[in-house]
Amino acid sequence: MSRTFVVGDIHGCYDELMQLTARIGLKEDDMLISVGDIVDRGGKSKEVYHYFRNRPNSIVLAGNHERKHLNGVLSYAQEIVKLQFGEEYSAFLEWCASIGYYYETADAVIVHAAFEHDRALVEQREDVLCGSTAGDKYLEKKYGTAAEWVNQYKSVKPVIYGHHVTGDVPEVRNNTFGIDTGACHGGYLTAIELPGFIVHQVKAAKDYWKEEQASWQIPVLQAKDWENMQFDVIRKQLDKLAYIEVPEVKEFLAGIERWSAGLMALYPALMDALAAFVAQLVSTHGADFSKEANQYTFKTYLFKSKGNNLKTEDMEKSLNTPAKVAELARTLGLINIPERK
Repeated sequence: MSRTFVVGDIHGCYDELMQLTARIGLKEDDMLISVGDIVDRGGKSKEVYHYFRNRPNSIVLAGNHERKHLNGVLSYAQEIVKLQFGEEYSAFLEWCASIGYYYETADAVIVHAAFEHDRALVEQREDVLCGSTAGDKYLEKKYGTAAEWVNQYKSVKPVIYGHHVTGDVPEVRNNTFGIDTGACHGGYLTAIELPGFIVHQVKAAKDYWKEEQASWQIPVLQAKDWENMQFDVIRKQLDKLAYIEVPEVKEFLAGIERWSAGLMALYPALMDALAAFVAQLVSTHGADFSKEANQYTFKTYLFKSKGNNLKTEDMEKSLNTPAKVAELARTLGLINIPERK
């Protein structure tokens, strides 16, 4: 006879997932349901994803972390996973778009994060079910705190959920079962067996998220599109990361600061080069200056320079990324253009 198991937030803890399935003696015809957040923070998100995609009788619900990837809202944890997935990332996003936000069995309703006590299952909001920031804000407005829904839930059918770390053991209250026991933080990976609501757990080997944060700092920083990032955004990024004391990271960020500052320092030289270019066009083409100038992508600067109306502020406003500054500098023949190392 087949069984049903609901597993809490895995967050890339593949080894613990394998230990847990071995401990419960999971068989091919058993149903395995994940409450979502199978990726991010732990070191083996890709392996967990492959496991669920390839295993028959498996369901994965959309957690806030899957939704972040799907919506392109990438903070540090998601940036790490994007690098880990590499060329498979687009397929992962397609899969994220295909998974549901709830699952119902004869014994329980399973969601990732929360459930409004006064709405039918089919009327539940996706952002509430998955625990997104918008969903949490909605619940806070309705209940006072996002977690208050548990206290208001009075229905007969149990709700099993994850998202909120409950400590080392599940939180059972008002016929709800919170089963995120913090595996990625060195806690436990928990599963509930239905219909008996039997708890199964394995202890995580270590605090995976702490380890991942340290080991992926440089690769994530290197993968950022600094060249096409606006200078003010670069400044904000540098300010945001200024707290990091790791020497290698500090050296990398200092290099970005020197490089971007060096490019911004080229504005006066670019103005001089544009003025010289205008003089050459006037000398060579005379009355046909406008016709010739219109052939260039930077024609606006040429016309403003010719009319003595080009200001540094104009260039700062439109030449607002390293790539744009470097491209114009190369086109105008400037030398010693700063390169990112």
